[in-house]
Amino acid sequence: MDDDATRARQEIGLLLRRLNVELDAVGQRFADVHGLNRTDVRALVAIMDAARRGEALTAGRLGEAVNLRSASVTALVDRLEKVGHVRRVRDPEDRRRVGLEMSESAMVAGAEHFGGLARDLTAAMDGYTDEEL
Repeated sequence: MDDDATRARQEIGLLLRRLNVELDAVGQRFADVHGLNRTDVRALVAIMDAARRGEALTAGRLGEAVNLRSASVTALVDRLEKVGHVRRVRDPEDRRRVGLEMSESAMVAGAEHFGGLARDLTAAMDGYTDEEL
């Protein structure tokens, strides 16, 4: 690999690190505005991602997603439920199973805060072919 290719790869690595830092700051601002902590935001993202896959995330699976033990997950879900971001919903096919759903107000808050970023990222990708992406 020539020096230009090496420098280009290093630059991409640096840009990805910078993007990660900036995205973390955006997430932290969302957490601050809504009285949440980082784990709360990670939990909301995990619940939202599961919903997009058509899955109901249980507390146990949430714990795996955010790397928390059972008692901590219970406190996390209680906290998110108390502020109205999450609700517990019984599985209609197995009433013993309880899934977690984001509230409409949490979805709206997320869209308001992250929507512009999502649109900008989509617009930035429009200039690339599927193969390049």
